[in-house]
Amino acid sequence: MVKTVTIRLSYDDYKRISLSAQYEHRPISNFITNAVLKKIEESDYVDAIEMAQIKGHMGLKEKLKSGHDDAKKMRGRFIGLFQDI
Repeated sequence: MVKTVTIRLSYDDYKRISLSAQYEHRPISNFITNAVLKKIEESDYVDAIEMAQIKGHMGLKEKLKSGHDDAKKMRGRFIGLFQDI
């Protein structure tokens, strides 16, 4: 289901977005949608360098394993990321 969203932009922001969308031969709505989704994906996922650092950190790996074991045994409590949605 498609939803319509209204946003307010300054004239300068509108022109900048509009020119960028024209450069990529896209409608403004598609340009904005793709930019927002890309930003969300970048913030939600770990890149290869950061993942290598995580995997190489022994103390963190031990804490993650302990937390995983606690979750499997239903110890502690779950705090959801999107509880209000």
